[in-house]
Amino acid sequence: MNTLQVGDKVPDFSAKDQDGNTIKLSDFKGKKLIVFFYPKASTPGCTAEACNLRDNYEELQAQGYELLGVSADSEKRQSNFKNKNNFPFPLLADEDHTVINTFGVWGLKKFMGREYDGIHRKTFVVDGNAIVTKVIDKVKTKDHAAQLLGD
Repeated sequence: MNTLQVGDKVPDFSAKDQDGNTIKLSDFKGKKLIVFFYPKASTPGCTAEACNLRDNYEELQAQGYELLGVSADSEKRQSNFKNKNNFPFPLLADEDHTVINTFGVWGLKKFMGREYDGIHRKTFVVDGNAIVTKVIDKVKTKDHAAQLLGD
């Protein structure tokens, strides 16, 4: 797994959101962007994480952040996840792993003694010039916004 690190430039990417709209990194030029990767929409940990970001969205925006959630789920699954939880930010349906591979968050995982390939729960803060300024490897799903606002 070749994960982007602080100081790395994020290559431009594009992916479809939950409504089929194309979202590109270049859409956020000049803005601070939080890109959070989660393994699967509508699972307990991913729901806790995304709801925590939703509940702190106004404060994140007040500090100049835009948000993008990313998983390998289908547009329909992302749409259901977003609508059910009233998320104010887009969720990318990265079924072909374009964005996941760009950030390097796909790799071997271990869970309950089993090994498999999957998405690692990580969050990246990217500045307006597409440079990674922060990487959160150990996401606290119920308190994720505090990890981002704690600087």
